[in-house]
Amino acid sequence: MDHRCDLERLLHAVRACRACASDLPLGPRPVLRASASARILIVGQAPGLRVHTTGIPWDDPSGERLRAWMGVGKETFYDASRIAIIPIGYCYPGRGRGGDLPPRRECAQLWLDQLLAGMPQIALTLLVGQYAQRHFLGRRRKAALTATVGAWQEYAPHYIPLPHPSPRNQPWFKRHPWFEQQLVPMVRARINALLAE
Repeated sequence: MDHRCDLERLLHAVRACRACASDLPLGPRPVLRASASARILIVGQAPGLRVHTTGIPWDDPSGERLRAWMGVGKETFYDASRIAIIPIGYCYPGRGRGGDLPPRRECAQLWLDQLLAGMPQIALTLLVGQYAQRHFLGRRRKAALTATVGAWQEYAPHYIPLPHPSPRNQPWFKRHPWFEQQLVPMVRARINALLAE
């Protein structure tokens, strides 16, 4: 089975998706990257306004912190042949009272299983934030994100749950120094090993 051709066709269809166009304040602009050869998958929540504007995933301060956690530069991070980036929601959902709205559910329902099937080489999936953790871990996740991230060994080596790297989460990072002291070095080592294969 030629996963590469199938995945390219699927990505074309995803980028043309208009399933919830009437519910998106700025219209559809699916932002994702994938390749049949990718070894690492990053699953976040949904593009923010800046990412919607540029069309480049994690093109913001959150992305800078995520790349620092991973120990990779932009060239590696945006090399879809090595690292796939597929959020739970592919389009900017708009803003609510407390920030961006949650990712729309249609994306994962319509496309995610097909996209994952087209990437058979994925060995590590970073689950960034509660929406990704809820979708991939289901009942295995803990009642709170902190507990889920703290129990990362239960989900390794295939999944690693992470908090969202948003600057708004600075208080969380300060309250939980174990994250950067223990989990981040392990994430870097695992990513380094996979990229070296």
